Amino acid sequence: MRGQALGAAMLLLAACGKADAPAAPEKSVLADGPAATIDDVAAADLPPAVRDAVLAKVPGMKIAEAERKERDGKIFYDVEGTRPDGSPVELDLIEEAGAFRVVEMQRDIAWADAPAPVRAAAAAPADAFTPARVIESTQNDGTIVYELFAPGKADEPAAEVNWKDGKAVLRTERNEY
Repeated sequence: MRGQALGAAMLLLAACGKADAPAAPEKSVLADGPAATIDDVAAADLPPAVRDAVLAKVPGMKIAEAERKERDGKIFYDVEGTRPDGSPVELDLIEEAGAFRVVEMQRDIAWADAPAPVRAAAAAPADAFTPARVIESTQNDGTIVYELFAPGKADEPAAEVNWKDGKAVLRTERNEY
């Protein structure tokens, strides 16, 4: 009798543990994001607050090009260039109350260089695809978002996977930036 009670308690605990596990999304492809107005901005024409935020994040960065984006009434800048060691880098910034904040630092990588659990999470849904382009985007909280671009669709990532603390999770929503 004691063995049966112990067995029942173990089954109950095991069932509780499974209920806490998040279900994997059934599809990987995200809905289209809101349309943005995009303007090229010469490095010399960047607002000083944008330049200051960029150089505070990557001291000595040589700015090559930038874009100003306006989406849903918000202002964003994508600033591309090189670090002092010559490696390429892109910073995304958002305007908040007149100040600019770097929200992510990006670089292109080969799909094969993404962590295996990230590739597995992206491959699980029925609508999975092999990305034509992959951007590794480091967020301020340490999360890395792998932005996956579908073949023939270069405007925005078709799918995204979060990678943090050894866990890969397919995203169901886009960042506002």
